[in-house]
Amino acid sequence: MTGAVPQFPQTTLSAVELTERLVSRDVSLWPQPNVAATRLGWTDIHHRLRDEAASIQEFASQALAEKIVLIGMGGSSLAPEVFRSAIGSDRLVVLDTTDPATIKAIPTENVLFLVSSKSGGTLEVRSLLAHAWELVPHGSRYVAITDPGTELAAIAAERNFAKVFFNDPDIGGRYSGLSYFGLVPAALLGYDIEALLDSAAAIDPVAAVRLGIEIAHAALAGRDKLTITVPERFSAFGLWVEQLVAESTGKRGVGVVPVPTTVSERSADRHQIAVHLYDPTDLGGEFLRWELAVAAMGHVLGIDPFDEPNCMESTVNTHRVLDHLSDGALPALPTISASEFAEWLKVTAHPHDYVSVQAYLPYGSEHQLEELRRRVTTTTGLACTAGFGPRFLHSTGQLHKGGANNVVCVQIVPATPSAQLPVPGSRYDFHTLISAQSSGDFQSLTDHGRRVIRISVDPTSPDPFADIC
Repeated sequence: MTGAVPQFPQTTLSAVELTERLVSRDVSLWPQPNVAATRLGWTDIHHRLRDEAASIQEFASQALAEKIVLIGMGGSSLAPEVFRSAIGSDRLVVLDTTDPATIKAIPTENVLFLVSSKSGGTLEVRSLLAHAWELVPHGSRYVAITDPGTELAAIAAERNFAKVFFNDPDIGGRYSGLSYFGLVPAALLGYDIEALLDSAAAIDPVAAVRLGIEIAHAALAGRDKLTITVPERFSAFGLWVEQLVAESTGKRGVGVVPVPTTVSERSADRHQIAVHLYDPTDLGGEFLRWELAVAAMGHVLGIDPFDEPNCMESTVNTHRVLDHLSDGALPALPTISASEFAEWLKVTAHPHDYVSVQAYLPYGSEHQLEELRRRVTTTTGLACTAGFGPRFLHSTGQLHKGGANNVVCVQIVPATPSAQLPVPGSRYDFHTLISAQSSGDFQSLTDHGRRVIRISVDPTSPDPFADIC
């Protein structure tokens, strides 16, 4: 593994011993200080919510809106997207971007807005809620999922939201798939909540922990790229595992680099795991399996899998960019043409690096982005990950800045605004906001000595990535 591995002596526990201590919430499994004491509620949430399954289903049966628009970011939005895509439903729309074209396309007629945020105060959620409320200022059309006592809880009370689900505050966003953050959207999509929870209860926790130990030992032996192969129907599950692994392990100069894919990708520095999913209700068990595995990985790697020490850096830089706007001008950053990228990568990347493609573009080109990711891997032989900004800033972005310095980043940004759309109550629009977010992360990556470049493309093109690599 590239980078200094922190010294932590408790790495010789058997899988059985580690499992017993994990499910009993033993915070000494990870280096001190850690935040584990307030982050282990997920270990038994599938049991604790079993008695509430009927009431969640009843709520969902009474929600007669034609569409559900989930406003969220990071861990609170990826699990619902997994549930949605697994059954191919178009009833739920996950809005977890600040791209103006994507936001403008969101329906507003006969819609229930599900505002989903642990803290309730993230820049993206506040901006998206302000936009939605300007179009639909009726509390009866809104439901919130948040922790008790948050800014979002206060807004929900002030505006008379139809309902507020108060989540267990001892659960972090990326571990929240089997809490209200995942189960309420799943119920609205028609899932059998009891079946999802039963699926989680049926897994072998020792086998899950053993999986985490195996992956961590492979990383320590130099195979720090983890290829996660998932069935095509469950491709979104790969994105959920990616954020769980990357944000949980990528810190203190250590990290496991997850590469979700639907096809096998092998190389000397990769460890490969195949995820077997057959029915959408199997997702309950897979969520818990990987949560246990990643917690065990943190123990073996000697890091706290529940904190995210570098995620706020880009947000701070974003605010700095927005605070210093002059006539709408944004910082000028190093940029190359699409045709120059292959040569730049050839002279910049080293063996055992990985490439991170970061697309600050409208949603809708997911297939084309995956094709680009595969082209980069085929051309260079390097592992390549790809994601949309600002979504990844709340997940894999932690790995890029806090993990080993073996990442080469390319930001793909629009040459012109994808649409015009103001942020209500702000002096900037959504195009300026997402541009400031990409600039802020560019600065954060540079501050950590990461290699990063920009390419501007036409966001309206059928394939904005066609000329890259």
